[in-house]
Amino acid sequence: MFSLGGLDENGKNMFVIEINNNIFIFEAGLKYADEFTLGIDYIIPNISYLKENKDRIKGIFLTHGHEENAGALPDIIEAIGSVPIFASKYTIDIVHKEFEAYKMDTKNLKEIKAYIPIDVCNIKIFPVNLSHSTPDNFGYAIYTDDGVIFYAADFVFDSLMKGPYRTDIGKLAYIGKQKVLCLLTESIYADKEGFTSPKHRISGLIRETLNTSDGRIIFNVLDSHLYRIQELFNEAKLTDRKIVIMGKRLKKIIDTAIEDNYLLVDKNAIGDLSNINDKNVIILNANEKEKPYYNIMKIINGYDKFVKLTENDTVFLATPIYQNREKTYYHLLDEISKIGAHVVSLSPKQFLSHHASREDLMLMINLMNPKYYFPIRGEYKNQVQNAEVAELAGISKDNIILKENGDVVTIENGQLKEDTKRVPCGSILIDGNSSDDIGEVVLKDREILSNNGIMIVSATIDKESKEILSGPEILTRGFIYVKDSYDLIKEVKQIAEQIISENTKSVKYIEYNKIKNTIRDELSKFLINQTGNKPMIITVIQEI
Repeated sequence: MFSLGGLDENGKNMFVIEINNNIFIFEAGLKYADEFTLGIDYIIPNISYLKENKDRIKGIFLTHGHEENAGALPDIIEAIGSVPIFASKYTIDIVHKEFEAYKMDTKNLKEIKAYIPIDVCNIKIFPVNLSHSTPDNFGYAIYTDDGVIFYAADFVFDSLMKGPYRTDIGKLAYIGKQKVLCLLTESIYADKEGFTSPKHRISGLIRETLNTSDGRIIFNVLDSHLYRIQELFNEAKLTDRKIVIMGKRLKKIIDTAIEDNYLLVDKNAIGDLSNINDKNVIILNANEKEKPYYNIMKIINGYDKFVKLTENDTVFLATPIYQNREKTYYHLLDEISKIGAHVVSLSPKQFLSHHASREDLMLMINLMNPKYYFPIRGEYKNQVQNAEVAELAGISKDNIILKENGDVVTIENGQLKEDTKRVPCGSILIDGNSSDDIGEVVLKDREILSNNGIMIVSATIDKESKEILSGPEILTRGFIYVKDSYDLIKEVKQIAEQIISENTKSVKYIEYNKIKNTIRDELSKFLINQTGNKPMIITVIQEI
């Protein structure tokens, strides 16, 4: 077993289990780029190991359709071949729509149902419903000769979550009596005391906001958090407010969820664009996958063609504060305040997402009674806290596995083996529609451009005489204000002209690369000495 993403980090989850030389992949997620990865849309796992061993891959198993669990599929599936993708109906529908948007083949999407085992290469895999913010969230019991490996990525225990959100504790206890070799559970909230329930419910806050707000309410949520969308509809039906759903993607998701009974909604409560400026309307707005807060920021900045935020509006942010996006989030709050609108946000101390806290983890451990325990999903400090929870629940410290991405865990004949083997891992940076890695060099160039700007040195040389016909001309962007730096630019021209002259006199063939490199090196030294900054320097020389 090993992880290609999701250990010592939040997001880009991908766990690999090898049994009898067969590879089973659990999750294929992305991670949102932080504010320092300039121009990058999102990040996916390095799958070079899977590319090299794609003939042994027997399937990808998805727990649910959140981006950190399934968002990387369009970027990786072509590289690893025609691999079957197994998931619940709701999750498969999400992936199907995503593949259609990318014009990708959907024939390998396999819908499976909870509690109906599937056989893949004589390995029985048993999907189990676990409660989460999205319906039909699965955990997987993988039956091996040495016992059951149970993969439970995202879950809470909540007796009020019914139907497709329900956890069948009886089924978990049944699996736990079948010799569980290893239990893998999430670590994100391993430091939170008690159960997550009821702190993940926001119905009370929605009710309070609906009752105390006189104007419009703009409700911002993740489109995949159907449980919170259901909470909104439940509370809205107790009022005379209509809900206007913004965006074709969100509208399609909600319509499909209503049709499949994942959302129980009175369709009369759904308004249209004619209600957009009604005093008591609720405007339902969702984020996009690679741009957290993008759609709500568009409204606040005045770029949305339908919604203009006013001081009489209330903005309800039912979205989490993303790691490494705190600056964007608090800037968002600041901009709302400048307009004068009221803002309601979820305090991370008072409200939690649908992830397992300490008591949830201990209950799962007691139900499974595993021989080995493997904390996954979260930063390394969270994994250590999860290990401490397991010790409290009675798991021997020697049987608790703490690893980072790429570290291989080997269990033979039911015994954990010392293994120092690692597989290649890391991150692929995605920018735009290309699934190719942007790479550290490009990112470094962007960092230089953002910090110090660019200087372009251009000159024209006579092909026969090798004399300079024009230039060197100096163009700068994001470095200095040229009109206030006449003397500096004059010296830069002199340095460049001298280098060009020295390398073009009495030569038959001009070594342009040598000239460009020399100009870059000498000007870099000069500019650091004069300004303390080192812009990107590009030299353009042409012959005529």
